[in-house]
Amino acid sequence: MTDRSTLEQIFGENTKTIERYVDILIDRGIAWGLLGPREAEAVWPRHILNSAAVRELVPEGTTVVDVGSGAGLPGIPLALSRSDLEVVLLEPLLRRVTFLQGVIDELGLAPRVTVCRGRAEEHGVRYGAVLSRAVAPLARLIGWCAPLRSDDGQLLAMKGSSADREITEARPVLAEHDLTAQVITVGGDAAGATATVVRMVPRQMR
Repeated sequence: MTDRSTLEQIFGENTKTIERYVDILIDRGIAWGLLGPREAEAVWPRHILNSAAVRELVPEGTTVVDVGSGAGLPGIPLALSRSDLEVVLLEPLLRRVTFLQGVIDELGLAPRVTVCRGRAEEHGVRYGAVLSRAVAPLARLIGWCAPLRSDDGQLLAMKGSSADREITEARPVLAEHDLTAQVITVGGDAAGATATVVRMVPRQMR
């Protein structure tokens, strides 16, 4: 458990809500198979603070889509750390959508946070930020997510140590969509948890 003062710096008035969300994750989330049993002990640094770290890259008032949201990561921690954002949790699997809708209702996150069942390549709505975490290799992910980006929007793919290699492998797809990519490390200040993000924007915005 992260100390409360750190949580309050990140989540402010939503600190109790993020704590309730963690309780749901380590109970219902594990029971439903959305998190592994061994992940309960590391849920704060590995999932919550890691997800919230991406808030540094999202402009004020942006509408964000969390592609392949799963258990609500990173979308829910991001929304609770940034009350100015509207977040859509996009998830194709009915079981996960049911879980997410239950979380939204229980935590009272609507209408600022909503869940939508569907696949990115079929969604057809455009956003200021298209966010994903551990969904697919970058070359495949760009093809799914680039059409969801508004003209001045960005793609934010949360990755690990493979980020540089995936950018190299994705160069043809990046060129096809006229995007440039850079690896950015965020977090690590108050939170003590960092995240590696591949930020992709139109070449003229670089």
